[in-house]
Amino acid sequence: MLPEGALRIAIPSKGRLQETSLDLLRRAGLVFRVSGRRLFSVCSDTETSIIFSNVADIPVLVAEGVVDLGITGSDQVAEKGAEVTVHHELGFGRCRLSLAVHRDAPWRAVGDLSGRVVGTKFVNLARGWFERAGVRDVHLLPIQGAVEVMVLLGLVDGIVEIVETGNSLVENDLIELDRLLDAQAVLIGNPSPRDPDARDRLLRRIEGVLVASRYSLVEYNCPAEQIEEASRITPGFSSPTVQRLQDERWLSVKVLVEKARIQTVFDELEKLGCRAILETELKHTRL
Repeated sequence: MLPEGALRIAIPSKGRLQETSLDLLRRAGLVFRVSGRRLFSVCSDTETSIIFSNVADIPVLVAEGVVDLGITGSDQVAEKGAEVTVHHELGFGRCRLSLAVHRDAPWRAVGDLSGRVVGTKFVNLARGWFERAGVRDVHLLPIQGAVEVMVLLGLVDGIVEIVETGNSLVENDLIELDRLLDAQAVLIGNPSPRDPDARDRLLRRIEGVLVASRYSLVEYNCPAEQIEEASRITPGFSSPTVQRLQDERWLSVKVLVEKARIQTVFDELEKLGCRAILETELKHTRL
């Protein structure tokens, strides 16, 4: 049995989303074991329960208060129309929902599928998208299995499906006609959790992990006369930490820099005359 009154969080029951979600929770300090086919795990230090669920069910479980938090795809939240709070976009599980047809089919625009059959797991999203495009007579066939093969078998004229790398489309001789939306993993919540304090602590921890994944700590020695220009290059989260060295011609600087800018920042600092430029990976932050 699950502990009464303790926080509950649902995560995907399989695949890469599950692996990355478990890693995120461990980095946020939760202590738990995953055992075989067991459908839940209770954290030994906090009694927080981790529930392993179908990714499509998680928005409903959160909206209905069966669990307090959930990690799922933003596409699933939109498809279910679930009334939940999106606490964080998590930056992994990135994909797109696309309309695809066989490469030899005569259809090359959305309107060409008027009166045709389109298979999809995302009936609500597809219906709304086609209606906004002015195509109201597409027959949407709900399919929960591998939809790509349905085109090859001639059972549907097109599909609306999640695309990550596009390899599956190529393997099944499909091409993308249009993109309905971009999606990624999100952390969602019910507005009335069992333990609001525990919810808030976990959200703060996860925020710290997410921020740490975006930033590195950069340290460098800067010529004193160049500190104003160096501060422009590395303004930091609030401002850089600057300390004087024994040699007064130099200053020591510590600052947070977005990882996507690291190489450009290093180039600019070196050109400015800075030395001993170092990058340190962050595990957790509180900003």
